Amino acid sequence: MNSSWNTESKKKVNPTEPERAILVGIILPDQNEALIKEHLDELEFLASTAGAITIKRFVQKLNGPDSRTYIGKGKVEEILKYMELFPADMVIFDDDLSGKQQNILEEILKVKIIDRSFLILDIFASRAQTAQAKTQVELAQLQYIYPKLRGMWTHLERQRGGIGMRGPGEQEIETDRRIVKEKIALLKKKLEKIDLQNVTQRKNRDEMIRVSLIGYTNVGKSTLMNLISKSEVFAENKLFATLDTTVRKVVWDSMPFLLSDTVGFIRKLPHHLIESFKSTLDEVRESDIMVHVIDISHPAYLDQIKTVNETLKSLGLEDKPVVMVFNKMDAYREVNYDSMLDRQTKNELEEELKQSLKSKYQVPMEFISAKSMENIELLRKLLKELISKQYLIRYPYRSKQW
Repeated sequence: MNSSWNTESKKKVNPTEPERAILVGIILPDQNEALIKEHLDELEFLASTAGAITIKRFVQKLNGPDSRTYIGKGKVEEILKYMELFPADMVIFDDDLSGKQQNILEEILKVKIIDRSFLILDIFASRAQTAQAKTQVELAQLQYIYPKLRGMWTHLERQRGGIGMRGPGEQEIETDRRIVKEKIALLKKKLEKIDLQNVTQRKNRDEMIRVSLIGYTNVGKSTLMNLISKSEVFAENKLFATLDTTVRKVVWDSMPFLLSDTVGFIRKLPHHLIESFKSTLDEVRESDIMVHVIDISHPAYLDQIKTVNETLKSLGLEDKPVVMVFNKMDAYREVNYDSMLDRQTKNELEEELKQSLKSKYQVPMEFISAKSMENIELLRKLLKELISKQYLIRYPYRSKQW
């Protein structure tokens, strides 16, 4: 975050009160209002996950972001006038800002200016539990800050607390470019050591087939993990509830395999995070089967599938065997079916949907509700067949068959 918060509002954040946020987005010529509403809905959910309440949204149609203030001068003045009547603690932008844009906006609006990437990094910082996750987040935050540093900055102030102020320890960090660069190098070395330990751990598990649960954030991966492995994994209705990869040994009818629940993907996932979480994503990279979990009740589930597939492609994982699991079918019916529809019509509509998705993606898939246990046995049967096939490929001469 900008170190030069020489604003009049340098008061400590009251930890008992949620911070008040204003959200800002722009509509580009190739976008429509419905799409931006969806994007800002997700941004509001991110803000809520970080502990803020959204009090207002501002949207502006532009051909492109303003180089100085991201939005137009008139819109900045409109936000300033609004805040005179309804004070806010921060303004969150749905895209990344340059250091220059951030500085100018902070000078005008006199509050914290946070962009989408740093909000995500802040959530990761609050979720990190293990030494590995904490190191990964710290590295990502410093890599985010580094290009934004200006020579005139002498230190990064971390005394105000609250959203955007968590992360690289709680101590003040000198943001002199040289010091940050050295810190980044040290963290990379630290992660390399952790990676070596992880590789050793994974080698010890090499005999078993590995299954990874992947998908957009908050689609129900951890709930499904709990069902399949009968273990208790942190699951709640918040973004990035799972940060550290959870690995469980599961045995079905004497057939063992490893099941991992990984960090969720999201639109515009900061590339620093993907880089920093390489070792966490290695669990996915080294898996034999990927189970792509989708929240079919979400209005933008097709876009979410696209985001996950693009992220997998950027990691070189698009050719791995994948099973698509469309979760929350119960919620989908509630949202999409009129209560007056008869059962036969509902069944026909559902069948059309399933055939359409099977035709579109051409991979094994199942339609379930982890919450109501619908079709969990069918999913189990499908996974068991695929895992058995993988064992047969890996150990063709073993007499044992499951």
